[in-house]
Amino acid sequence: MEITRHNFKQVIDQVSEAVDGASFLCIDGEFTGLNNGPALHGFDTPQERYDKLRKGSLDFLFVQFGLCAFKYETEESRFVARPFNFYIFPRPLNRNAPDCRFLCQASSLHFLASQGMDFNKVFRDGIPYLSPVDEQQMRDTLDQKHATQQLNSPPFTSGSSHTSDSGRTIQVPAEHKDFIQQTLTRIQSFIDSEEETLQLEPCNAYLRKLIYSTVKNKFSSSVYLETKVGEQNQHYFIEASKANEELLKKRGKEKRQQELDELDDAVGMSKIIRMICQSGKLVIGHNMLLDVLHLLHKFSYPLPQEIDEFKSLVNCLFPRLLDTKLMASMHPFKELVSNTTLGDLEATLGKEPFKVPVIVFPEDFPGYKTAQEHQAGYDAYMTGRCFIIMANYLGTFKSQSKPVLPGSALLEPFVNKLYLMRVQDIPYINLAGQDLKPNRDHVFHVTFPKEWKSNDLYQLFRPFGPIYIAWIDDKSAFVALTKKDQSDLAYKMLCEGVSYRVRRYGDHKEPHASHGRKRPLSFPETIPPRNGEGKRLKVTSSDVGRRVSPVTQRCITTILEEAEDKPPTEAGEEEEEEEHGDEDGDEMKEEILEEKTNESTQAQLFEEPEAW
Repeated sequence: MEITRHNFKQVIDQVSEAVDGASFLCIDGEFTGLNNGPALHGFDTPQERYDKLRKGSLDFLFVQFGLCAFKYETEESRFVARPFNFYIFPRPLNRNAPDCRFLCQASSLHFLASQGMDFNKVFRDGIPYLSPVDEQQMRDTLDQKHATQQLNSPPFTSGSSHTSDSGRTIQVPAEHKDFIQQTLTRIQSFIDSEEETLQLEPCNAYLRKLIYSTVKNKFSSSVYLETKVGEQNQHYFIEASKANEELLKKRGKEKRQQELDELDDAVGMSKIIRMICQSGKLVIGHNMLLDVLHLLHKFSYPLPQEIDEFKSLVNCLFPRLLDTKLMASMHPFKELVSNTTLGDLEATLGKEPFKVPVIVFPEDFPGYKTAQEHQAGYDAYMTGRCFIIMANYLGTFKSQSKPVLPGSALLEPFVNKLYLMRVQDIPYINLAGQDLKPNRDHVFHVTFPKEWKSNDLYQLFRPFGPIYIAWIDDKSAFVALTKKDQSDLAYKMLCEGVSYRVRRYGDHKEPHASHGRKRPLSFPETIPPRNGEGKRLKVTSSDVGRRVSPVTQRCITTILEEAEDKPPTEAGEEEEEEEHGDEDGDEMKEEILEEKTNESTQAQLFEEPEAW
């Protein structure tokens, strides 16, 4: 069901009913961009990744929100899905309301447009929203305004006060005296006539302010003035009506109620998010960290700096979350699923050994006859479909024929863990406790000349086996050895390079705790200047006998969330993080996790049921 500001009031009760009766809820969001901050790399800690997303992602606009409520009907042994697709745009209520500034990322807009996103509908018909803080500030402003009006004379306008701060009448400039005098003459004629209302000519805000001030001074409470909007919001004009004390009180109450109703409309989409929070239901998403960050920041409260405080805030608002991308990446699904992007995951789960459940739509929901990928409502529905299939597959380990529903112990290992994309050895943020702290003694921080490419690093570390490279910027990267037992030898032989500097991961993160040998980083004078003149960088045989091979210049680009698991040829972009050797990054991650599991049971990825 498509929802805009035009039908929001009519369907909100229907949404509330669907949420209240749901077994679980699925969500998805679409944004005008993904990241405007430092590049994400494979060795971010949870705090570092949170900081990067908090600083670099939240200025993008949340343009579409998908919600799908799934209810299991026991008698029919089927699930009923009710998908909602909300268009969102933070249209300001008035000049006192927040006027949002936001960023756009060209690649994201192009991608959404290619998937059929109607941006005219977003900007023209999008549902507004206010955070609790903004809502309270506007309510306080309204209360103060009405309190001031009660203390002073009866209300003459729907806008702000039209007298100076000292209460004196505004002086009319000479160039506007004729206009004001003509207006007063018209109003006097109107008072003497039998007409009920008088519409004045449209004029700008300053002239309207002069009219309010002079009319109030001359006619006292015998005339009621109200600013109104013309057709298609193209101009403003003042409408005058004859007033008495009873009418003024009535108009005052009506105006106050109108302003409260408008404020209630401006809260808009925030009502849906609060509805989800108050339900206490299991909320499911796919790669949902960015969705959660935006939901909290835009519809709830500003994000705190510390990740532990962020976890507490999430637990208060969304007590139970589940990420299907993480679920599909872990045992027992990782052996069966080769690609965890939502579309590919759904295709895989439609084959053996998985079983597709019966999912129907109510009569008043059109459903989806064809795929509509990257429409938020459809993606929320697909997320729920994938969850049901994977949850039921877990039930086969217990010989359970009935569907596995929220609350089952089989799902607990996956609850309140948010998938961390492209982090090599920390697969998730643990909302329910401490995050994993893997051993990174085999990881080195390397700084080098700007001209270096991936092949230079491959050659430098070639004697020590395959490596994984996580680029930080043009002059630095993290390098991880696949052969961890070579880390001490590698550091001993490479720590005193002339044109580069190698430091252990721990020494880079905590420089004062370093016990390794250090020497100042120095680059040869033969590095070419910015204008390209001068000699190329030459590296001698003293640098571990390696030889620089020219390669094309590396291009650091943002990888769309939708293409996160696809090769560069499909995504149209080069990988930010590269690997080299016989073992790939996934194997390295599994090896790291296995080692961490053996070291401490508290660091287990999941507490797996015995049946697994």
